[in-house]
Amino acid sequence: MKSEYSLGIVIPVYNVENYLKECLESVVNQTILFDEVILINDGSLDNSGQICEQYCKKYSYFQLINQENQG
Repeated sequence: MKSEYSLGIVIPVYNVENYLKECLESVVNQTILFDEVILINDGSLDNSGQICEQYCKKYSYFQLINQENQG
């Protein structure tokens, strides 16, 4: 259901591969769709970045920003 408002979410990501898919699936399965989902990968050393890339390829409203760890 599309509303008259724009709805976005920013998700910080750092070494959360064990929980990330559950989080992203929750976002995808919301009853009100997000117009934009921004994933900020803060230099993850695990597979979090690859998981983010998979979701960005699958869902056009997902966007990934990779950066060096900012602490």
